[in-house]
Amino acid sequence: MSRTINKVELLGRVGTDPEMRYTPNGTAVTKLRLATDRYRKDAEDETDWHDVVVWGATAEAVNQYVGTGQRVYVAGRLVQNSWENEDGQRRHRTEVHASEVVFLDSRNGNGAGDASDIEEPVGVSPF
Repeated sequence: MSRTINKVELLGRVGTDPEMRYTPNGTAVTKLRLATDRYRKDAEDETDWHDVVVWGATAEAVNQYVGTGQRVYVAGRLVQNSWENEDGQRRHRTEVHASEVVFLDSRNGNGAGDASDIEEPVGVSPF
């Protein structure tokens, strides 16, 4: 069997404040939207929006230290989800499940480094 790779790296700006919840077994899960720009030579730049999911201690740190407009680096893998809605239509969503998040701006605008109070390493993931 040949080896395959599912790896995503994004550097962009957070579009909305992260939303955190806990799974029934107590694991933190934070979701956020990340905007990346595609520069076009002969037209207006285009923005792509990415749904990012972060788990565990990293999810808690992202929820605490990241806000709308901040730049972050995200590394992880693509996950395809599909379901049927109430109307019987098949729906699909592609998410980036982050294994690493690097804060490039602080929440208060003073540059990177506001996450120095984190006791656990940022970037740890359950997968």
